Amino acid sequence: MNTLLRTAAAALVSVAFASAAEPEISAAELAGRLAAKQQDGSSLIHLKMDNSGAAGGTLQLQIKSRSTPGGAELVYQVLWPKERKGEAVLLRRSENQAATGAVFTPRGGVQGLGPKRIDEPLFGSALSYEDAIENFFAWGQQAIAGMETVDRVPCQILESKPGRGDHSYYTSVRTWVDTRRMVPLRVEKYARSDKPVRWIETTRVANDDNGRPVAANITVHGPGGATTDLDGSKIKHGATFTDEEFTPDGLKNP
Repeated sequence: MNTLLRTAAAALVSVAFASAAEPEISAAELAGRLAAKQQDGSSLIHLKMDNSGAAGGTLQLQIKSRSTPGGAELVYQVLWPKERKGEAVLLRRSENQAATGAVFTPRGGVQGLGPKRIDEPLFGSALSYEDAIENFFAWGQQAIAGMETVDRVPCQILESKPGRGDHSYYTSVRTWVDTRRMVPLRVEKYARSDKPVRWIETTRVANDDNGRPVAANITVHGPGGATTDLDGSKIKHGATFTDEEFTPDGLKNP
């Protein structure tokens, strides 16, 4: 190899190494773009929840969602199986406030869901109520913790920690982000330990009804070996809801 070719090759290697070692997007920008994807107005989602090693079994769910930069409201309703149809959960989160909500079962009626219960399993799955409603990308502390390849996709690792006024069971969350598609491929959630309480893997990425890449299938690993597979690729944005649907009484109506 002549001197010119060696110099060119060395320059290419140098550029490639610098690109791999230096973050392409700042922590603030990355967190902001991910947070915005969860603050996209109203949507209606049909979700299949398949639990293995958890008590929930297999469920077909409908999720009503209203979200803004100031907070979010979610209603999870069981559509199938028949014996659990009608079970529902209301979750609310607002800025500088702990998440709250309510749980409805046809036999037990409506029960409040305060901060002391927010880390309980959602429909017996590996997810907690808090996992379903929180937006840790909007927390006050965000930092780039490195870069790593996940399933042959280069990812930036975003570390999120609650800031002043943020309420969470978790002390930190690490997210491996495919910055080209702006999709999390892996999430690890920690609570006062160096081992994650829960970790989440994206197993399929698809485009939603607006043509944006989203995590369509994910697997959640929770405490005690519980595992939950979620298929939520059926999303309709711009859905219209009434205020009544996001109230404890509204949970009684499927």
